[in-house]
Amino acid sequence: MTQRHHTDGSTKRFVADNHWHHDFLHHPLFNDLETMFHLSNHTAWPSIEWLNSQLSTQHVVEGIPIRFVADPELADDKRYYEQIIFETGQIPTRLENWHDLFGAFIWLLFPKTKRLLNQLHIHEISEHGLTKRSKARNAITLFDECGIVVTYDSADVAASSIKETLRNHLWQQAFVEQRSLWQHSVHSFMFGHANYEMATKPYLGLTGKVLFIPLNSEFNRLSLKNRYQQLDDALCNQIRDNQLLKNNEKLSPMPFLGIPNWYDDNNDPQFYENIQYFRPKRRKAE
Repeated sequence: MTQRHHTDGSTKRFVADNHWHHDFLHHPLFNDLETMFHLSNHTAWPSIEWLNSQLSTQHVVEGIPIRFVADPELADDKRYYEQIIFETGQIPTRLENWHDLFGAFIWLLFPKTKRLLNQLHIHEISEHGLTKRSKARNAITLFDECGIVVTYDSADVAASSIKETLRNHLWQQAFVEQRSLWQHSVHSFMFGHANYEMATKPYLGLTGKVLFIPLNSEFNRLSLKNRYQQLDDALCNQIRDNQLLKNNEKLSPMPFLGIPNWYDDNNDPQFYENIQYFRPKRRKAE
């Protein structure tokens, strides 16, 4: 279960449905998953065998091909989750579980980045042990669970400004005044599998953590499959080369139900007037 914060300040526990359905697919933020994996064709939970059938030669960890393994099969393995993946290529996967199902989809869509995050986890564990969680390990986990990637055309001045606009919580400017940018030169991609899980029952208060990736205009003309492949390359390189996850400083809050083309209610500009959800940026104490 995951804690969920509502815009009235109350806190409840998020409880995912315990049965398979695809009612959530009517929310546009799931469009990419439907296009890539045809979830509406599934009449029952996607099986471990089906997930493994989606793997390709890109899906390796430390030279070991990965595969999804039903969690009960690894019940006696005393190694930490990330250690099992790093040392064996096996990804423990709970059956009939939304969180792990979406986690599997992220492995399928972002294999290089997920492999890198696994390596970073292992490095931090080797440096600090399993008990003490370093700033880097906290940031890696936060992005893994709640990450969103916003790409922008680096040659487009208006699109390039979206990074600072969003980091400064200028939501009206980014989502209403500059809405047309999200049709051609700014794009959003879900990375956090916990985000996907909670978005199956969306509520105002859902917030992710965003990283911004500049890409050239050619990216916007690619097929969806090729976009994910290029984005995976770029994201992996940016995280590795620029140490984006050495702490939380590069991760910016994103009330992601406000992202254009992700949630139908935000087609009404009044949606963004809810300042309990679209919070202004806090001023630093002088």
